[in-house]
Amino acid sequence: MTQDGRGIELKTSLGYLVKEVSSVLRAEMEEVLRPLGMTVTHYSCLELLSQRPGLSNSELARGAFVTRQSMNVLLQALERDGIVERSPEAAVGKVLPTRLTPRGRRSLEKASAAVRSVEERMLSGLTEAERSEARRILRGMVVSLRQRDGA
Repeated sequence: MTQDGRGIELKTSLGYLVKEVSSVLRAEMEEVLRPLGMTVTHYSCLELLSQRPGLSNSELARGAFVTRQSMNVLLQALERDGIVERSPEAAVGKVLPTRLTPRGRRSLEKASAAVRSVEERMLSGLTEAERSEARRILRGMVVSLRQRDGA
């Protein structure tokens, strides 16, 4: 709390610190991805497809923290550039599963190395035990925030 009892003291606010880390991390990732012709959203999409081939537009949007419309625009560009391929026909309903092409896998390999270098720099001052504890704490925060009253 601030001295007047209202507001949040930014120096001690964990929420503010988490947002600051997120903002700096994203900026650093954008910087290393830019020379590869990618954004963080572009990279996130490729990483998600690498780990879970066949995801739908909606699933990719949720995983990359963007709207379905934004993801659809990105997927159209990636498909046009030969990075991903989508089935011409939906297997179920209107869902068009998406997969990386060989070109997409090569692009992802370069991007993953660049992003790993940023993450390693971010974690360089932590021991393995501290890294593990940080993951545990952050996951706990996500779980707590996703819980609603009575949920």
